[in-house]
Amino acid sequence: MKTCTKCGTEQPLENFYKAKGTRDGYRGDCRACFRRRAQERYPLVRDQAIERAKRWREENVDRFRENQRRMRATPEGKQRMRDYHLDKKYGLTQARYEEMLADQGGGCAICGRPPRPDIALHVDHDHETGVVRGLTCFRCNNALGDFNDDVRLLDAASAYLDGHDPEIRELAQLAKRRVRALRPLEPTLF
Repeated sequence: MKTCTKCGTEQPLENFYKAKGTRDGYRGDCRACFRRRAQERYPLVRDQAIERAKRWREENVDRFRENQRRMRATPEGKQRMRDYHLDKKYGLTQARYEEMLADQGGGCAICGRPPRPDIALHVDHDHETGVVRGLTCFRCNNALGDFNDDVRLLDAASAYLDGHDPEIRELAQLAKRRVRALRPLEPTLF
């Protein structure tokens, strides 16, 4: 048992980080207090921390790649990487992603195609504002990007297709309805 120097509570040693050079081999503050201080400090040193991490990756390419390989080798590691990506890039949790997928009927918001077992749907978002709009398959996501998210260009493409094969016309109308149904979702903060 050890008493935290910050919160003053007595806790088991496993609640403290190890620290070489200390009398008992553990930090003085408990893990919870350490994390709280780190979270408070991060906004003040964010840019330096990002630069330091980037520099380390550049200087230690082989170690970085090996760490990535090791993470991808286990299902838990893959999930941790996925969770980190969704949170950092879109502010989404895996639970929110699953909820969005269910709300879309289990497939792409545009074509309805379900995700492959080995590849998740893309999180479609407005590149200027970062607002998440929905989940799309690779092809539909690329198509939106190729049309620069411009509804007028999508309408023009739809009109072009309308003048051709009736089966294509029906698919074009479906795609048009689904694109119009895409509306920005509120950004999620956990």
